[in-house]
Amino acid sequence: MASPTGTSDAPFGRMLTAMVTPFTPDGALDAEGVQRLATYLVDEQHNDGLVVSGTTGESPTTTDAEKEQIVRLVVEAVGDRATVVAGAGSNDTHHSVELAKAAERAGAHALLAVTPYYNKPPQEGLYRHFTAIADATGLPVMLYDIPGRTGTPISSQTLTRLAVHPRVVAVKDAKGDLFAGAQVMAATGLTFYSGDDALNLPWLSLGAAGFVSVVGHVVGTELAEMIRRYRSGDVDGARDINRRLLPVVAGVMTRTQGVITAKAALALLGRDAGPVRLPLVDATADEIAALREDLVAGGVKLPG
Repeated sequence: MASPTGTSDAPFGRMLTAMVTPFTPDGALDAEGVQRLATYLVDEQHNDGLVVSGTTGESPTTTDAEKEQIVRLVVEAVGDRATVVAGAGSNDTHHSVELAKAAERAGAHALLAVTPYYNKPPQEGLYRHFTAIADATGLPVMLYDIPGRTGTPISSQTLTRLAVHPRVVAVKDAKGDLFAGAQVMAATGLTFYSGDDALNLPWLSLGAAGFVSVVGHVVGTELAEMIRRYRSGDVDGARDINRRLLPVVAGVMTRTQGVITAKAALALLGRDAGPVRLPLVDATADEIAALREDLVAGGVKLPG
């Protein structure tokens, strides 16, 4: 299925949120909640893409059947007006290939493939792993480079090799090496997306197409406007938005794990996405109080 919001220079759209997975109070998948949240993120927070079943979607603790169901639910809710990118990465290449095929069957527009974690493969292993995923379906692939979680960076040389593959088209960068990313962009046709909300504006300045954000759950509209202003030449306006949102980024991304605070922030907005699954734990009362202050300081209007 073709991406409804992709362009030649932004194949998955520009403003994407790495969506949390709503659960019921007893921890089961909340199908209605998934569709409500996806609709809110696209229609009210102005996301033109959603990444589902990434780490923010608690992919380590959702089953393969749940992952496929989540894709189907989100495609049904917003797939005509937003690009749906399905997480298909694991530290087992065979499993990743099966996840990719399931995502394609469920109607995803694209795949997100994270670096294999914990087993720390060499660069040749990364190259073969990502190639196997890209060969498995007809979907375009966004590589996810986040060595802080996986223990292994994707080297510039490996990214350059992978860029030759016709379906490896983008990188979600949470490595934070801006110079290396700029070099890869200059040397290849790979499109970069900021995968670190603290570096969204710097990545735009280097030529990134947009963001895959966590704070987009609550300030997606403002981030979309930051992208629009920067691309229109209003750099000062983009910088003003970036500065205004600093407390929000700090609150969501630095207090505790991002999934925990994203769900807490949604609850503060009256859009409860349910609990997190162990080994994550829900935000404490003190963490929620601090988060509330951060959101208010960043201009987020909370009920009441």
